[in-house]
Amino acid sequence: MLFPSPFSGIPQSFNTVTDLIKFVTMVIFTASAQHASVNSGQFDFGGWMPNFPSALRKPPPKEKGQTTEDTIMETLPDKGTTVNIMSILKLLSKDSSDHYPLGKFPEQWFVGDVPHKFMKHFNKDLEKLKHHIEKRNAELELPYIFLNPTNVDNSIAI
Repeated sequence: MLFPSPFSGIPQSFNTVTDLIKFVTMVIFTASAQHASVNSGQFDFGGWMPNFPSALRKPPPKEKGQTTEDTIMETLPDKGTTVNIMSILKLLSKDSSDHYPLGKFPEQWFVGDVPHKFMKHFNKDLEKLKHHIEKRNAELELPYIFLNPTNVDNSIAI
């Protein structure tokens, strides 16, 4: 079997620099911003169980207006399941012990003038984005902080 498999979604080869750039961009986005947007707010939005029930003990109602408080309580998960899921969500939403914000690196991975120039430009763009998000969030009742570059990890770190 060849690696990568033709069914994996990973290209077998890159024919142009543009194809390589597109693929690397997709990997960086998936392992940083997309992961932060999906993962970081899990506890904030799902920590209150009715907002995000992890399991249902009965099927959901088939018709509107047929639900009572008793049927809701019989359907929602029990306390033990709820506590376990809340613990998992809290753990998954927590910053990792080795959190490095997007664009910040603890080691010197890039050498030479060209990579340093691109990293400097990238960090300037992130700084502008950070200020834009913080300005917008200051006016919101419920700020969305999860895609602020200071809250996005360089990569997936659980």
